[in-house]
Amino acid sequence: MMTATGTTALPGVAAEAALAVPGVAALQPRLARRLAAAAAPTRADTTPPEAGIRADRAPDGSGWHIEVRCVLTEGRRALDIARIVHDRVTAALVTHLATHGAAEPVTVAVTVTGIAAWRDAA
Repeated sequence: MMTATGTTALPGVAAEAALAVPGVAALQPRLARRLAAAAAPTRADTTPPEAGIRADRAPDGSGWHIEVRCVLTEGRRALDIARIVHDRVTAALVTHLATHGAAEPVTVAVTVTGIAAWRDAA
């Protein structure tokens, strides 16, 4: 059985791995999270990167299903970046779970939600 520390850290581990991929500009929260943030405009926008990650137990309890919602930088092939994100997030989560004594299967789905325009600082 996995500890609470291990399970609550999954979105953070996945977010860190995804954001480390060149070509990933940001992670985008799901619509419900964005609507909640919009309803409370007085709070500073403190949406953590892991808000762009959804981690659910498999229906039969046999592992984890992770959804990563990425905004990519323009000028790169979205398919290539999505594959790299998939591979790196999967590897990071498998390592994390194994470290916490829970070698469970992990499936990762990567959704590209947008392409951010690259702006030259010059």
